Amino acid sequence: MDGQTVELDSLKGKVVLITFWNTRCAICDSEIPKLNQMASSYKGKDVVFLGLTTDNPTRVESFLKMKPFNFNIIPSSFGVLLKYADRDRSGNIAMGYPAYFLVNQNGEIEMKASGWDKTQKLDSQINRLLSSPQNKVE
Repeated sequence: MDGQTVELDSLKGKVVLITFWNTRCAICDSEIPKLNQMASSYKGKDVVFLGLTTDNPTRVESFLKMKPFNFNIIPSSFGVLLKYADRDRSGNIAMGYPAYFLVNQNGEIEMKASGWDKTQKLDSQINRLLSSPQNKVE
């Protein structure tokens, strides 16, 4: 939201949780408090939380005044969504919201999930990655 570019390559060595969400998604809205709590619990650790949305900055700013996130929000992210989304047989985007992509310290997607109440599994996987020596970048 602050206009800075985020390059995933620059985050190697850290665990990255990418969340695709939308201001009109009721499930996304209900997950924000849990995601905020999880982000707070990893403050000061090598974990980065990114919330990407295809919504424009104006819509996102208005939404965030009522429902703030405790991590970096990146609006107008349709191009990134195209890189991560699965496709159906016709080539159409097939992605449930919210969608989660957990990226390990080597920049590889470790876990994909979508829908309601994935925070407990994500939390468990983040802890595993943080404590796993094979995921440390040399």
